[in-house]
Amino acid sequence: MCFFVTMDLWIAIMMALLAGLGLWLLYREGLLRSRMSWFLAAFLLMLALGLRLAVFDYETLDYQNFLAHWCAFYRERGGFAALKYEVGNYNIPYLYFLAIFSYIPVRDLYLIKFVSVVFDVLLAWAVERLVKRFASGTARRLASFFATLFLPTVFLNGALWGQCDSIYVALLLLGLVLALEGRPRLSVVMAALAFGFKLQAVFVLPIYAVLWIRGDIKARHMLLFPLTYILLVLPAVLFGRPFLDTITLYFSQTGSIGSGLNYNSPSIFAIFWRIPEKDQTLASGIGIGAAFLFLANMLGVCWINRRKLSEQAVLGMALLLAIGIPFLLPHMHDRYFFAADILSLAVAFSFPLFSLAAPLVQFASLLGYHAYLKMRYLLFMDKGAVALIAAFLLALACFVQGIKGKTKKKKR
Repeated sequence: MCFFVTMDLWIAIMMALLAGLGLWLLYREGLLRSRMSWFLAAFLLMLALGLRLAVFDYETLDYQNFLAHWCAFYRERGGFAALKYEVGNYNIPYLYFLAIFSYIPVRDLYLIKFVSVVFDVLLAWAVERLVKRFASGTARRLASFFATLFLPTVFLNGALWGQCDSIYVALLLLGLVLALEGRPRLSVVMAALAFGFKLQAVFVLPIYAVLWIRGDIKARHMLLFPLTYILLVLPAVLFGRPFLDTITLYFSQTGSIGSGLNYNSPSIFAIFWRIPEKDQTLASGIGIGAAFLFLANMLGVCWINRRKLSEQAVLGMALLLAIGIPFLLPHMHDRYFFAADILSLAVAFSFPLFSLAAPLVQFASLLGYHAYLKMRYLLFMDKGAVALIAAFLLALACFVQGIKGKTKKKKR
C-alpha cells in the first residue's frame, strides 16, 4: 500500500513539474503578459494534465499483450544490458525508455504514458511555434497551444492508449519550424530523431525536399541525418546489439505492419475494401505506386514554382503529405494520420480560411480510434476516407494559395 501511495505522489510531482515546463515554454514565447494570462494558462495546463492522469490506469490490449511484456523483459534481464536482445517492434530509441523504466520503482504503465504526455506538451509548443510564423496575435497562438493539448486524438493517443505518436510528430514539427527559422542543421537533427522514433515519420519527411528546393536546407546539411541516426542507435550497439541489424531495423520490421490492406484506417482501402484476396497483392502494389506518383508530382510542382514557394506553401505541402501518402498506401493502421491531425490544426490556426480541414481529419482519425478502443465501428471507415478527401482538397487549396503571388521567404 505504501508503494502505491509513493507511486501516486511521484506521478503527481512529475505532472506538477510538467505543468511548470508548459508555463515556462509559454512565458518564453512571450504569451504570458498579465496575471490573468498566467492564471488561465496554469488552470488549462492543470486541467489538461489532470484529465490525462485520470485515465492513467486504463489498460489497452496493446499494453497487456506487448508493452507490459517488453518492460518485464528489460526488468528481468538487467535494463540496459538487455538492449543487445531483439524484443518488440519499436525502434531502438523508444527501447531506451523501456530500459530506463526497469530501474524506476513505479508502475511501467504510468511511465509509458508519462513519457507520451511530456511530448504532448512539447507537441503543443511546436504547434504554437509553427502558428507563430503566420499569426502574430497572442490569443491565436495561445489558443493553438491549448487546442493541441485538448485535441481528442492527442489525449487518447498517449494518456489513454499509451502510444507514442506525439514524440515523432513533435520532433517533426520542431524540425520544420527550425528550418523556417534559418537553423537547418538543428532542423535535420530533429528530422532524424523523429525518424529514429517512428517509421511513420516518412510520411512527412519529403517536406525536406521542398525545404531544399526553397533553399532553407542545403544538401550538405542532410549529411547530419544518417550521422544523427547512427549516434541515436549507437548505445544499443555498445551494449552488444549487432551494428548492421540495428541500423537496418526498420527493414526487418516491415512485415510487422500486417498483410491486410487496411487496419481501421480511413485510407482509400476503406472505400475499396471488398477487393478479393487473390487481387490484394496487385491492389497493394497499385496503392504504393499511386503514393510515389503523388509524391513525385507534388515535388515536381514545387520545383516548377520554386521561386514562388512561400512558407504557407510549405505548411500546405506538409499537410498534403501527411494526408495523401498514408491515404494511398496499403496496410495503414488507425493511428497513422496522427501527423495529419496536428498539421491540420496548425493550418486552421494559421489560415482560418482552411480551418475546416482540422475537424474533417479529426473525424476520420477518431473513427479509427473508436474502432480499436471500443472494438466496434461507430461508422464504417469509408466515411472517414471521404472526410480525408475533403480535407486533402482544403490542404491543396492552402498550398496553391501559397504559390500564388507570395514572397519566397518570410523575414526570419
